[in-house]
Amino acid sequence: MGRRNATRVQTLVIGGGQAGLCVGYYLQKQGLPFLIVDANQRVGDAWRNRWDSLRLFTPARYVLPGLRLPVRGDSFPTKDQIADYLQEYARHFQLPVRNGVRVQHVKKQGKGFLIDAGDQQFESENLVIAMANYQEPHTPEFARQLDPGIVQIHSHAYRNPSQLQPGPVLVVGLGNSGADIAMEVVRTHSTIVSGKEPGHIPWRIDPFLSRNLLFRVVRFVGHQVLSLRTPIGRKVRPKLLHRATSLIRVKPQDLTAAGIERVGRTVGVRDGSPLLADGRTLAVRNVIWSTGYKHSFPWINLPIFDGHGDPMHDGGEVPSAPGLYFVGLHFLYAMSSASFVGVGRDAERISRAVGLRVRSQATSDPEEPLALAAAFPEQFAERGLQSRNEDVQTMSA
Repeated sequence: MGRRNATRVQTLVIGGGQAGLCVGYYLQKQGLPFLIVDANQRVGDAWRNRWDSLRLFTPARYVLPGLRLPVRGDSFPTKDQIADYLQEYARHFQLPVRNGVRVQHVKKQGKGFLIDAGDQQFESENLVIAMANYQEPHTPEFARQLDPGIVQIHSHAYRNPSQLQPGPVLVVGLGNSGADIAMEVVRTHSTIVSGKEPGHIPWRIDPFLSRNLLFRVVRFVGHQVLSLRTPIGRKVRPKLLHRATSLIRVKPQDLTAAGIERVGRTVGVRDGSPLLADGRTLAVRNVIWSTGYKHSFPWINLPIFDGHGDPMHDGGEVPSAPGLYFVGLHFLYAMSSASFVGVGRDAERISRAVGLRVRSQATSDPEEPLALAAAFPEQFAERGLQSRNEDVQTMSA
């Protein structure tokens, strides 16, 4: 095997979205050296690369700490506004983000961790996984049996109806993504939606009172009541972890009013066409798989997962692997944890836990800030750190 150098970092944050940037913001406030790595080419690309008409379900006033979004507070931001905001957030606070780094393997090494990212390696005493555990799109196995003349696309890769060919469209999956996409596609294509509705909230979110009053009530419930701090939060958490989110913006009657046909589950393929649970086949020319994501972190080689593939943690801290933390998971601490509403509180708490561990161990290498300064001189210039190549600590792999 060839020899590689491992960059030593006191705290490595994997994920440069809202969770990772928020962790970086709070680590920086403590004066702790850290590095954020992300597989995307630009900060904000996780939002930028979603479908064109996507808007948030939460008002713009609920964003990350320290920097507001420059739009009206009770408006619902577009995905591009959020992407640009995250990019500006990283620039504004000079957070050390290294893009284009896809982590492939994580394992324990001594009291810390060894992180393999292809041609790069990192050693860290603390590791924060700042992302949701649904990163890899899920498509049923039988999808490959569909007629090759049918255009297939997962909602993760869907951008707009121009990706589709003329003819009917089947949207498989009636979650929020499937409902939103179906409402857009039906304007240009005959559209069918397959799947069971996961329930829906009984009010409209766009009216003034909903945006400015009702949402505050919902936020309080999801942020304070349904949390690990309350008996009811602890009771409902296991039920909510793997339950599809109720429809928020689109209501079932909206689908009907738009002329979208509702059918049962798609269970397979017959003669190259989608097969429904009732035995019917559908003559469609396009299929959009809004079938969610695989729930796992296959690149983490540590015995920290339960039978569902979920990390076993206590509010984001992993007792069986000291120094390992999660931020951005669904119901990490509260129902709001995976949203802009709740990620800031979780990031602050986990960042404090990292700082406590650093101080309690009293083992931080004084050369580590210099190592980061050499790699990111512009982000660290204001901290008065010298940037000299000879100060970068490496270790042969």
